[in-house]
Amino acid sequence: LHTAYRRQRQMCIRDRGKPLDLSAYKGKVVLVVNTASKCGLTPQYEGLQALYDKYQDKGLVILGAPCNQFANQEPGDADTIEGSCLVNYGVSFPITEKIDVNGKSAHPLFAYLKKAAPGTLSNAVKWNFTKFLVGKDGVAIKRFAPTTKPENIVADIEAALAA
Repeated sequence: LHTAYRRQRQMCIRDRGKPLDLSAYKGKVVLVVNTASKCGLTPQYEGLQALYDKYQDKGLVILGAPCNQFANQEPGDADTIEGSCLVNYGVSFPITEKIDVNGKSAHPLFAYLKKAAPGTLSNAVKWNFTKFLVGKDGVAIKRFAPTTKPENIVADIEAALAA
C-alpha cells in the first residue's frame, strides 16, 4: 500500500485536516473500508470498532473512507460524518475525507485496491462497507463483500498480523 501509493495524492484525516502519509502504516495490517452513515450496513461500524479495539495494539489499523456514491447514503460534511460515527458507534479509528471509490474521480487508493484485489464480476466497489485487507508489506491480501460482517474476517486479520 505504502509503496504502490507513494506517488499518488495523499488522503486527509478529517479530524485533523492533515495529509495522511500511508507509508506510516508500513509494517501494519490495514483494513480499508468505504463507509456511509445512512446505509443499512452502517451498524458494521460497531463491529469495525470492536476489531480495532481488540487488534490495534497488535498492529491493525482500520481506515474508514466515507463515500456518497451509493444511493447518496453519505450526504453530510466532514463534521456531520465524524459526529455520527463517534456519537452512534464510538468510532476512534481514522476516518478520511469523503471520497469517490468508483469512476473517473475514484481516489487513487481505491483505484489501487480494486486492481490489486479484484471483485467477482467486476473490479468496481459494489456498495458501502466493501472491505480491503492489506498486509504489513503494503500489498492487498483480500477483498470482502459489503455484507461480510467484521467479526467474520477475524481469521484473515489474525493470519495477516501473524505473517
